[in-house]
Amino acid sequence: MWRATGRRETDGMSAARNDGRGSESSNVIGGSARFYGPTVQARDVHGGIHVQIASPPPPPTPRQLLPVPAHFTNRHDELAALDGLLAQQVDAGARQPLIVVNGPAGIGKTTLVSRWLRRHESAFPDGQLYADLRGHAADGPVGPGEIIGRFVRALGAWAVPVDLEEQASLWRSVTADLRIAVVLDNAFTAAQIRPLLPGGSRSLVVVTSRHRLTGLRLDGAEFHRLQALGPAAGLELFIRGAGEGRVLGDLAAVRQVVNLCAGLPLAVCLASARLAARPRQPVAALAEALTPDTGRLAVLEVEGEATVSKALDASYAVLGPEAARMYRALGLLPLPDFDSRTAAAACAASLDWAEHRLDELIEANVLEDIGPDAFRFHDLVRIHARDRATTTDSEADRERTLRRVADWYLQTATAAQSRITPIQFTLPRTYAEPSPLPAPFTDDRGALGWLHDRRTHLMAVLRLCVERGWHATAWQLVDAMWPLFLRLRHYDLWIEAHRIGLEAARGHGHREAERQMLNSGAIGLSAARRTDEAAEWYSASLSAAREAGDARDEGQALLGLGACHYEAGRFAEAVAHLNRAVTTWEGCGYPRGVALARIVLGEVALAEHDLERAVTCFARAREGLLAVADPHDAARALAFLGRAKTRAGEQATGTAQMEEALAVFTASGAVHWQARTLEMLGDAAGERGEDASAEEFHARALALYETTSPADARRLRRT
Repeated sequence: MWRATGRRETDGMSAARNDGRGSESSNVIGGSARFYGPTVQARDVHGGIHVQIASPPPPPTPRQLLPVPAHFTNRHDELAALDGLLAQQVDAGARQPLIVVNGPAGIGKTTLVSRWLRRHESAFPDGQLYADLRGHAADGPVGPGEIIGRFVRALGAWAVPVDLEEQASLWRSVTADLRIAVVLDNAFTAAQIRPLLPGGSRSLVVVTSRHRLTGLRLDGAEFHRLQALGPAAGLELFIRGAGEGRVLGDLAAVRQVVNLCAGLPLAVCLASARLAARPRQPVAALAEALTPDTGRLAVLEVEGEATVSKALDASYAVLGPEAARMYRALGLLPLPDFDSRTAAAACAASLDWAEHRLDELIEANVLEDIGPDAFRFHDLVRIHARDRATTTDSEADRERTLRRVADWYLQTATAAQSRITPIQFTLPRTYAEPSPLPAPFTDDRGALGWLHDRRTHLMAVLRLCVERGWHATAWQLVDAMWPLFLRLRHYDLWIEAHRIGLEAARGHGHREAERQMLNSGAIGLSAARRTDEAAEWYSASLSAAREAGDARDEGQALLGLGACHYEAGRFAEAVAHLNRAVTTWEGCGYPRGVALARIVLGEVALAEHDLERAVTCFARAREGLLAVADPHDAARALAFLGRAKTRAGEQATGTAQMEEALAVFTASGAVHWQARTLEMLGDAAGERGEDASAEEFHARALALYETTSPADARRLRRT
């Protein structure tokens, strides 16, 4: 099935509204009428209607620190040492406090830092951010651009630039006046850290690493080497995990176990969990199971991985077969964390089954519960789980596990796409391992929220598909992510995903998908102000469409090229391409495309101050979009129509139309178009001499642009 394109700015919902012309009045609401936003019911209205519509609430203050385990023990001296380092930097007038906590794997660096910063939450009213840099992950560390994207979005920005330099600049700008704490966990090099340092001087950065990262001294860092637990603290931690009644009769063996764990909290917790799960096992038997092989202690002195590995072997040995199967399956996933549905999909099991197995893994202390339906492995545990999968399961079984997860994400993203943008046709989906699990959302906002919350996971699965050579799944996943890009304008992800999707479509030999990737990717490039590159993609799409004899794709490419010319100020070239798009789409019977082209023709007319032509274009576009049940784009046309009418002197009518469109965008969560409409309302108010109202509208628009389009924010500030 071909997807109807013409997707420039096609991202939401609207409600149809008649113009009410005629000599007779009626005041009836009936039938199956639905309203989105404020509705005015009246006979005669004089002097215009002014509806105050609240802007969406700001995002919650991010509090991303990982939970502190209930069995956290002692560390009083370590907490005091961190207090001292912070005070030392503040007293010395450090440009920005930077503390590095280093130590062996499993020593408890992350837990210590989380506990410490929770004690100082009030000192950072603007938030606490956390990122796992995965410095020792098998697939390599996380790039700084990905981390910056997560951080600025958590602070309320949506549109992230594509280039790392621009991303870092945005990050510094967003944080310049904030008081935040940033935890950069599992760092590998100092170079990873520097682009992630916030702007301003009132924030704190805490880095954890197995390495010393002495290069950060140049950035003013202070260092704390975390030591192993002492015998008493290790004993206390073990007793908390295993239960006092379980161990008091054999304290000598308990001390032996703690000694074998080398003071590593992770190893102690694993050992105590194993003992608690086997009430009949003597403590001495556990000690024997943990006795290191020859030469292990030498390795232990460097990193601690050998001791943890031995403890993990012992913990894995007592898992039930179903929990062990899930442990191995989750170890294969290229995801920073996962939820119960992902776990169920990986194991081809029910959600209830998965939730019970997750509980078993948490009870065994091999899995961390980090939030509502969110779980993760310690990086050493992940490595162990992957190694177990490699040695236990066949290559075919491991392939099927990953396939099931990839198909689950494709299936769910497609369900979100179908719900959010039902007007858009979709190229067929193919699944190797389809899942019977239902989608985790029931409405448009839930679907968009899932895409937003899972964007990192979707990108990780996309990269997995490329790595595995699953070309069809890769480009289909990019296609299914369309509402995420269009509604929330994650430009960095938008462009990266489409570069991957384009190569995947070409690798698959799917020419229709290739054109789809070119068109959708070009829209992102254009929205990110990379107009020349967007034009190159549209030109490639145009050539491919003509070669294939696909008139609809040809019209899409012509529309895109027309929009590029318009944005570059080349109005004559824009009109020529747009008129060709209209002719092409009229010839193949695609009225929606015709209407979308007329919106851009109306924008050109507005720019050329031809208000009569602009009103005609927008009115015809709205009529056409309502006829094909595309309510959001109809609302876009209505907003522009209202603006054209206010410029033509029809202030009351035009303002009411823009306010109707604004209500639609507010109801659907289309933040960018809320900002555009608010800006137009402000411009219209200024033309009426209502300076206070104009200032208010522009302030609201600016607040939204700050999160969706920094370029538009800069432009509006200059006006």
